Amino acid sequence: MRYDKGRKDASRSRIMEVASHRFRGDGIAASGLASIMSDAGMTNGAFYPHFQSKADLVRESMASALETQSQQLQQALASGGLELAMAMYLSPEHRDHPQTGCASAALLPEIARQPPETRSLYTEKLLTLVHQLAKDLPPRTRDPEGVALGVFAALIGALQLARAVEGTELSDRILAAGADAARALTQPRQKDEAS
Repeated sequence: MRYDKGRKDASRSRIMEVASHRFRGDGIAASGLASIMSDAGMTNGAFYPHFQSKADLVRESMASALETQSQQLQQALASGGLELAMAMYLSPEHRDHPQTGCASAALLPEIARQPPETRSLYTEKLLTLVHQLAKDLPPRTRDPEGVALGVFAALIGALQLARAVEGTELSDRILAAGADAARALTQPRQKDEAS
């Protein structure tokens, strides 16, 4: 039986949506194709008309998640600037729902073990986020791209730590400390007295 293109596209989107949530929530290695397809309401055999391998699914679902994150960052920067973007990223809600949150914070160690094509795509998408943030830094920021990389490192690291510890008090302190560290990176540097 043949299905129309719209149904095939909907099935593919559903597989990617479920996989993206599973990968970010449970990890790539812990997410088997059988459970992804079951959650998507399909049989295992329905996977291969859409993707050649799990690696293809990982790459495409990660790209989609990072594209969504790029759109969310753009909206946050447009409506409330860097402060709003950081507050949203380091919120208890984001911490408590990794399955719908930042793919980087959820998957970095596993992304580092993916095939070169996936890591290359991840690099491209990360640089898009970095350039978005760099454009929104205060005027006269020296090395805006370097500062944006530092901000992302602080935010992602803080979110990962906040998710790893037990108890919300310490976790909340880590989120606040990460925001302070990211904020400090964006402050204009005073000229050296010797200059």
